[in-house]
Amino acid sequence: MVVIAAAGFAAGAINALVGSGTLITFPTLVALGYPPVTSTMSNAVGLVAGSVSGTWGYRAELAGQGNRLRWQIPASLAGAVLGAFLLLHLPATVFAGVVPVLLVLALVLVVLGPRLQAWASKRAELAGRSAEHVTPARMVALVLGTFAVGVYGGYFTAAQGILLVGVMGALLPESVQRMNAAKNLLALLVNIVAAVSYSLVAFDRISWPVAGLIAAGSLAGGVVGARYGRRLSPAALRTTIVAVGLIGLYRLITLA
Repeated sequence: MVVIAAAGFAAGAINALVGSGTLITFPTLVALGYPPVTSTMSNAVGLVAGSVSGTWGYRAELAGQGNRLRWQIPASLAGAVLGAFLLLHLPATVFAGVVPVLLVLALVLVVLGPRLQAWASKRAELAGRSAEHVTPARMVALVLGTFAVGVYGGYFTAAQGILLVGVMGALLPESVQRMNAAKNLLALLVNIVAAVSYSLVAFDRISWPVAGLIAAGSLAGGVVGARYGRRLSPAALRTTIVAVGLIGLYRLITLA
């Protein structure tokens, strides 16, 4: 019980800060003897609490993002529904070879984010547009990318936050802290859809004591992660995202 709650706390903090807490809780549950699908579902239900506290902690950074989020939110929800459906109907090994590739791509986008934003700003200036303007083509790409990450998040959830920050960093003229705030909100919605889907369709396959322990730990962890994550400089936050992502990539490969 102590180990599961501690893993939940660490996952809640990392999810608020970066977004790959499942890479802590999922292997912990599997190591303790829980079946992979039970671990995935129980973990998804439990981490909703941490997503709530992490999103609340970043609420100030969400200001002014409503016009874009009103397109991203439906994309995340639709993707999450499809991802949850796939988890319940496809073998658990289907994404085993795809997840590491997606994570590497996301980390590359996180690293190159500032350069991509600078390039986009220069093109906007040459075209006579504001550097803050998001073109229709980029908005379409953003919505499609958000949907794709939603599918992945509804299926597995691990590292979906890193994928979201990578996609947004490549397409949006936003600071990494504001993107992190949007990531927390979108990941929360995906986690809620996944948790509700699992609860309705596979109630008996969820370990509710485990979900409760993870919920309690992640709720506190989300508060701590948001409190200290908001104080990090953009460079420090990007470094943290990449470091945690590389560790997560190692864990995914070794688990496979």
